[in-house]
Order: sequence, then structure tokens, then C-alpha cells
Amino acid sequence: MRILLIHQFFLEDNEGGGSRWNEMSRIWTEAGHEVTVLAGMTHYMGNVKSNYDGKYFHISKNRDFVKVIRCHVSSGDKGFLSRIWSFLSFVFSGIFAGIFLAKEKYDMIIVTSPPLFVGLIAIFLSWWKNIPFVFEVRDLWPESAIDTGVLKNKYLIHFSFCFEKLIYRKAKRICVLTPAFQEILIREKHINADKIICIPNGADFIFSDKLLTSFDSHSFRKVHNLEDKFVITYVGAHGISNHLIQVLETAELLLDTKVIFLLIGNGAEKEDLIKESNHRKLTNVRSIGSVSKSEVFNYILASDIGLSVLKKTGIFKTIYSNKTFDYLSCKKPVLMAIDGISRQLIEEADAGLFVEPENPKDFAQKIRFYLNNPDIAKRQGENGYTFVKNHFDREVLAKVYLNYIRGI
Repeated sequence: MRILLIHQFFLEDNEGGGSRWNEMSRIWTEAGHEVTVLAGMTHYMGNVKSNYDGKYFHISKNRDFVKVIRCHVSSGDKGFLSRIWSFLSFVFSGIFAGIFLAKEKYDMIIVTSPPLFVGLIAIFLSWWKNIPFVFEVRDLWPESAIDTGVLKNKYLIHFSFCFEKLIYRKAKRICVLTPAFQEILIREKHINADKIICIPNGADFIFSDKLLTSFDSHSFRKVHNLEDKFVITYVGAHGISNHLIQVLETAELLLDTKVIFLLIGNGAEKEDLIKESNHRKLTNVRSIGSVSKSEVFNYILASDIGLSVLKKTGIFKTIYSNKTFDYLSCKKPVLMAIDGISRQLIEEADAGLFVEPENPKDFAQKIRFYLNNPDIAKRQGENGYTFVKNHFDREVLAKVYLNYIRGI
């Protein structure tokens, strides 16, 4: 099969961040299929890719032999209107690239959101090339933008819901990442259940299984001055929705312990978090920039606990946190400061502890529990690994996804 993937934030080789589609496309390519990606020139955490300065398009193949067409994206400040223009600029450049640069005969278009605007590219190219498209929902937008306070204008909210409805109607299938998304689309958005497929995020055991047998945690800790520390690692975006201020508030309550927090990643709130940490004189918090996927696994394996955190809103009760699967694949228990199905996953697997979001006292109490019960932490790490190996193996999920596409 030949598949055209539209993904504004498809990662570069060795770039940090959510790698769902880098792994999916690798697996499909290894199985003999051809994947072409229409991608942007900026990272979803806000980083501008300097190697594309002055270029409007760039065509290459990544290390997995996936053809990637990078398209111009206007960058600006972190304001709402600037972000909207950034999304729309990719719509224009993506449509152009889809017509003039992605000329092969494709069997299927897959478009993954957010942002929601990428649906415009899919609608146009589906008509232009006369092939169906699958619309993938990685985040319920506009609901998440409304709940986090990013989207406030009532006219834009109304337009967003109308636009969302149009995309769902035009798509041949809708792929959701959680059962909760599926339920909302059926119950609240009145989408026919037969039109929806569910392919959740998963664990990339290609990284973790190799390192679990070869990684020298002691040496890594020594090099990074983490000896005799109880290391709690957060990997991911530092944005409004992540609400990492609650981690700083928790760290302040644990200055009397050997706990140290590693906050790895970038985002709109990164600089403010560093300033606040310095203001509070938090010697037990370290801020680390975005690192490659393989490097991230080194940090996780050298840690005692993995941390999944989001803002306390209703919509986030419907998501699986991406980073959770990385922690579990490395046999690390998870402190889950996200209610809903992410909490259910951890409790069903007995692979960590739930923390009430935005409650630093509860956060600190759960961490002190682990400090006093290292055997429980180890057992929960083993439980989590077994659970995701049985239910959330990316290799298995990618093949299931491909079978759905074949059936369309």
C-alpha cells in the first residue's frame, strides 16, 4: 500500500517528543508499504527548526526510509492568534505540497490532529486525488483548548465545533486513541460507531527491551550527579495544559528528602517554570531541554519513578498520557496526576499511584510512601511492564491499524 500521512509535528530523527507516527511509519515501511509524510518545520513544543531557515519545502528520507516532505510554517510568539496563523500557514503549504510534491498514486490518506486545521488539507487532497482519508483524533479539540482557557471567543468556539463536524462527516473512518474518545464521539457528537476505530498509543519496546539488559544505571547516575538520590522524572511538553507548577509546589514540600525532580522537555511555560524554581530556591528540581527518544529512555531507566501530569480539567479524564507508556516499558512505576482513564490504567495494572491533580500535599505524601516502600515501587514497575507488553505493544497496534486500512 501507499499511504500519505499528514502530520504537522512529525519528528525528525533523534528529536524528542511524541513518536507515535515515527514508530508506526517505521513498522509499516518494514512490512513493505510506502509512507509519505507531509510535515511542518516546527516542533510541537515550540522549537523552530533552524536547518530549514529560508526554505519553503524540503524533501528527504528519514532513517526508516520514510519520505518526508517538510512544509513551511509561519512562526511567531506564543500568543493565540500567532498560533492560529502558524496552523493555517501549514494548511496552505501542505495543500501545495500535496498537489505538486506528493505526486505518487496513494491508496489512503491519514491525517492526525491536533491541530484541527490539518483536516482542511485532508479534505482537499482527498477530493483532488480521489482517495479516502482517515481522520485521527489524538486530542479532543476544541474541547481541550476551551478547558485550558486557550480558546475563549464564543464565535471561534462555534466555528471550531462546526468545522470539527465537517471533518468527521467527510472522513471515511475516524481513529481515536482512547475508549473514552470513542464514547464521546458516539454519545455527544452522534458519530456512527461503525465509523470509529480505536488504536491507542503504546510502548516502544524496541528501545526499552534493548536497554533493560545493557544500560548501566549506576554509571549514568554518577555522571549526572544523581547518586544517592530518589529520582522522579517527567518527560514531555512544558505548556499550559501540563500545569507543571504543581510539581514545583510539591518539590518545595520535599526539600528535606533525597528526592530530585527531572523535568525534561520544552514548551511555552519552560522559561517561567525555571524562573519560578529559582525564585523558590528549589535545589531538588532540574530543568533539562528536549532530548532524543533514546536519550529519554536513559533518563527514565536511571530514575526511580515516572511522572504523568496534566491540568485538572474534565477533558483530560479522557486521555492516555503518552509518556506513561515509556515509563512502564522501562519497568518504572508511575505517579499519575491525571484522573479518568489514565488513572484506571495505572490502577488496573497495579503499576503506580494516583495523585489528585493540583494537590501538592497529596503528591508529596505519595512520594514519601515510595521512599518508605521501595519494594512496592519495584513490584509495580514489573506489573506495569507486563501489562503494557500484553495490551499496548506498538508493534502489535501498528499491524492492527494497518488491517483496518486494508479493510476500507
